Amino acid sequence: MPQSKSRPPKSPPWENGWVPDTSRVPGTRRLWLAGALALATVVTCVTAIALTDQHTEAKSPTEDGIPAADSTGPGLISYASNSPTGAATPPATSRGKSGSPSARSTATTTPDPQGSASAAPADPSKSPAPHPTSSTTKPSVSWRSVRSVNYPDRYWHVDGSYVGLDRVAYASARRDATFKLVKGLADASCYSFATSGGSYLRHREFVLRAERTDGSALFKQDATFCPRTSKVSGAVMLESANYPGRFLRHRNFRLRLDPYQYSGGNQSDSAFRLVDGLA
Repeated sequence: MPQSKSRPPKSPPWENGWVPDTSRVPGTRRLWLAGALALATVVTCVTAIALTDQHTEAKSPTEDGIPAADSTGPGLISYASNSPTGAATPPATSRGKSGSPSARSTATTTPDPQGSASAAPADPSKSPAPHPTSSTTKPSVSWRSVRSVNYPDRYWHVDGSYVGLDRVAYASARRDATFKLVKGLADASCYSFATSGGSYLRHREFVLRAERTDGSALFKQDATFCPRTSKVSGAVMLESANYPGRFLRHRNFRLRLDPYQYSGGNQSDSAFRLVDGLA
């Protein structure tokens, strides 16, 4: 049986001449490496944060045409108000049926002289309405004289309280032969004749007179005469508003209201021309 040989004992280091290095603390190199790695990590993080902040500040308030969320309300999208410096608000984009954003509008807002952006065109429905035409507009006024067809040198002329067919040569007579032609007191499509003194021509007992109005409905009807076409060219006939079929005519150079007759004389006596006022 072979005999086992015992291994010679190892000599302690100090016996072999090896002396442990005591000039540095064990693990110093690893500590330096770990510190350098931590410092590099911190520098990288700080640089990344700074770049992110700069990118956020330089970014437009809107991205891809979609406005940023308003901080005044969680989850709500609102459009920024006009800048006080006159900068135009970026135009919002509309989406079609497919949901993809449409092309951005190229229209810009022109600032006004005060520096604020011009407002969008007003809604036509809110635009101020035009001034309405008053239904109580005063009748149009014109001064006229009435000349006979078959006596062209004679005019209606107020003599006292009656109206005759007279020649007018004097200033006072010309004034009494000039009337204010207004819309009919009883029918706006007809005529009423007022004198310069404020009276109206009205028929009473079928005779034409100049009288002050009493405001009654009867007076308004008696003072209203409707123009009708005459067979005499350029002339009119004046029919009573409350006595249809009766027309003003002159007889014995007095104006009265008579039924219309188809005789030649009657047609001429009831035909008159409205001319410019003599006064």
